[in-house]
Amino acid sequence: MNFSPLPSVDAASVPADALVLDVREDDEWAAGHVEGALHVPMSDFVARFGEVTEAVAERGRAYVMCRVGGRSAQVTQYLVQQGFDAVNVEGGMLAWDGAGRPMVAGTGSPAFVL
Repeated sequence: MNFSPLPSVDAASVPADALVLDVREDDEWAAGHVEGALHVPMSDFVARFGEVTEAVAERGRAYVMCRVGGRSAQVTQYLVQQGFDAVNVEGGMLAWDGAGRPMVAGTGSPAFVL
């Protein structure tokens, strides 16, 4: 089989105004996430696909993120196969945090990566 390389970027290269698509589960999201990100857990992805495609159509390239990059790679691959401009954020939220990028929490406590 011939696999084309998955488009990916490192966390430090994601533009500040980018559309970040966070595919982690609710508890992970609540602990800490990118402010303004679109949260669509991978488990809900198919059911909420229209919401995702609408956001990509409106805001352009989707930067897909999970905790370390595995789930987001699957979602990125699916979006690219459907003809959407999507890139996987290598290292996910752990890399984002490691790069010192800002995070917010849904709990009122300091944000962290679960």
